[in-house]
Amino acid sequence: MSQYILDTDCVTLFQHFHPEIAKRAKAIGHSNIFITTVTLQEQLQGRLAVMNKANAKHPDRLAIAHRNLQATLIYYCNVNLLPFDDAAYFHYQNLRQQKIRIGTNDLIIAAIALTHQAILVTKNQKDFNKVPDLSIEDWTLA
Repeated sequence: MSQYILDTDCVTLFQHFHPEIAKRAKAIGHSNIFITTVTLQEQLQGRLAVMNKANAKHPDRLAIAHRNLQATLIYYCNVNLLPFDDAAYFHYQNLRQQKIRIGTNDLIIAAIALTHQAILVTKNQKDFNKVPDLSIEDWTLA
């Protein structure tokens, strides 16, 4: 069976129980669904930014920010995580040499997907369609 990598946008929707993503994920099974360390980085940076803002301007929201950070950490302890390793770095460098115009994190996620010959699940078809040989699907559509 194919391997699927959820892009950050789809991970966020999955965490908020998006019905179509949840249905597809259940049908495919946990062992074939992966998330990259890039998505982990993006979500942790977002959580920490909210905590810093709450600390400075909205102390009443600090407890919620801490609960959300803890929920994010628990989530990542229970997923299949793919790193940005040397093989993915090779693909990343190749994509950069091709001058593909998408964000750095998206380029790294694409490189990881190419390394593992995985299907990238994303709503961001506009950018990821620019990456040659990258298989993508949008699970938000019925």
